[in-house]
Amino acid sequence: MRPRDLLHPRPEGLYCPQGDFYIDPVRPVGRALITHGHSDHARAGHASVLATVETLDIMGLRYGGDFAGTTQAARLGERLEINGVGVTFHPAGHVLGSAQIAVEHDGMRIVASGDYKRHADPTCAPFVPVACDVFITEATFGLPVFKHPPDTSEVARLLKSVEQFPQRAHLIGAYALGKAQRVIRLLRDAGYDRTIFIHGALAKLCDYYESRGVTLGDLQPATVETGGKSDFAGEIIVGPPAAFADRWARRFPDPVACFASGWMRIRQRARQRGVELPLIVSDHSDWDELTETITETGASEVWVTHGREEALVRWCELAGIVAQPLHLIGYEDEGD
Repeated sequence: MRPRDLLHPRPEGLYCPQGDFYIDPVRPVGRALITHGHSDHARAGHASVLATVETLDIMGLRYGGDFAGTTQAARLGERLEINGVGVTFHPAGHVLGSAQIAVEHDGMRIVASGDYKRHADPTCAPFVPVACDVFITEATFGLPVFKHPPDTSEVARLLKSVEQFPQRAHLIGAYALGKAQRVIRLLRDAGYDRTIFIHGALAKLCDYYESRGVTLGDLQPATVETGGKSDFAGEIIVGPPAAFADRWARRFPDPVACFASGWMRIRQRARQRGVELPLIVSDHSDWDELTETITETGASEVWVTHGREEALVRWCELAGIVAQPLHLIGYEDEGD
């Protein structure tokens, strides 16, 4: 069997004809296997969805309880059979509930990574390398220039700024699913035990993380309706990046604009966003982690999706690994 006989791209997404299912389809399909809850991978409208219980719960929070016709929860490491095709979910380390999906048939194993990272993250299960014949890897930060620093050092920079500027509020732009909760937990692990104020768009997901055992400490709504700007002097406020472009962000005293993202490695991006304190905290693997992961899987063939595909394909070729870009359409960097 050729790998493309088992999985191949279609306009809807990666398709397995033997099992008659798609992985992270971008259009409504009959059966969808979902790697994680970010909206570019997890979309509503499928007839049937198979995903981890956390991903199913997150989709319900984001889209409502009727986001799919039927749902089935996959346990990490448990092999399921779909029309004779073996399917197993393995931790991806990206966000809560994220998983790689291994597809096996006639002695061939292909692992679709979804999005993944190798940095330790107290808010989700760590990535587990899975031996396979073909590894489908993302390449969001697939250039050698991307080398993520320890997230603890980035949080230390934030806390130093809070100490230096007690009269200013620190506004942190962080994506609602995964990044916001990770930044909050990193602050707690660094010893910050004061109230952290959050935008309303984060409340449901933060509550859900708490329900799954991820302790985030005292969180309060970031609103000034009952007080004045001075109430937030010296405080930390976390909100989705989009909120920093509207009136909400202007409510706070002389704010220090921060943004937690792997893209903050690129200074021009920070300047374009008006970021005063860029925090290089990514929920994707950097260049070294991507190449190390490919090596660890032992895959003889690699397919590269959404990101800087060409550089990683070239690295594989130089390492003697067959590689090709998939050019999948519809995936963004919501969780960068």
